[in-house]
Amino acid sequence: MSHLSQTHLKISRRSAFTLVELLVVVAIIGILIGMLLPAVQQVREAARRVSCSNNIAQLGIALHNYEFGHEHLPPGVINPTGPILSQPIGQHVSFLVELLPYIEQTGIANRFDKSLGTYAPANAPACEQSISLYLCPSNYYSRSFDGTVGLTSYAGCHNSTEAPIDIDNDGLLFLNSEIRYSDIHDGSSNTILIGEFLSDESSVLGWASGTRASLRNTSPIVTIAPRAGIAATATATNLKEVGGFSSRHPSITNFCFADGRVSSISDNIDPIVFQNLGNRSDGAMMGESY
Repeated sequence: MSHLSQTHLKISRRSAFTLVELLVVVAIIGILIGMLLPAVQQVREAARRVSCSNNIAQLGIALHNYEFGHEHLPPGVINPTGPILSQPIGQHVSFLVELLPYIEQTGIANRFDKSLGTYAPANAPACEQSISLYLCPSNYYSRSFDGTVGLTSYAGCHNSTEAPIDIDNDGLLFLNSEIRYSDIHDGSSNTILIGEFLSDESSVLGWASGTRASLRNTSPIVTIAPRAGIAATATATNLKEVGGFSSRHPSITNFCFADGRVSSISDNIDPIVFQNLGNRSDGAMMGESY
């Protein structure tokens, strides 16, 4: 064999990878990917959180536009009598139905007959619509498990503490309410208008229902919750129970205040301070305590 051939053979042998070297490279790549995935997930969650804040801001603008046209905020729920029970019986037209013309959903609004009530068969095609503006990107569900109703991730604040939805609530959106800004004695910048809550596919009421499916109170924020069962229809033993706000964003929940400001509130906020933010007229001196 010539000297040139031997040299070529040596070079060829040197350019090959051994199995051990290949496994080491694969292991290193795996470690790098493992280190990178949490960062990618954090970036994605940050983007979803920003998108959620934008949704709430748009709903705040819609509520202000409604107030400009009617000189009061929309009723949290329209129904002849109270308290409101979380079951598909009654008129139960939610404030989100009232907002449809103000979020460029006139087509759905025109197909919804409020006089018939939310659960009327004629309103079923409208109620089953999934509206992206009503959904937080971090939430898993957009419709009920049977596809009959569209869900919402955002609820109006009806009261400062756990109480049935009725005409005497101290929030901004409750039974047959027509709150003017002059009624918000604590100041619009210190009063929660809407916020996030966890909806799931076991719900059978949806965004059009002015029950706990679209109204919540400032009882303590739910910080840890299972994937399912959060917003399920209340059972026969707690039909008057409403529940508080909650979020899938780590450690925070997004809110829109009555002045249109969007703020992320820590899940560890003082419960008393949080209740004060849900009450339109408690006289508390809020300062910058939240």
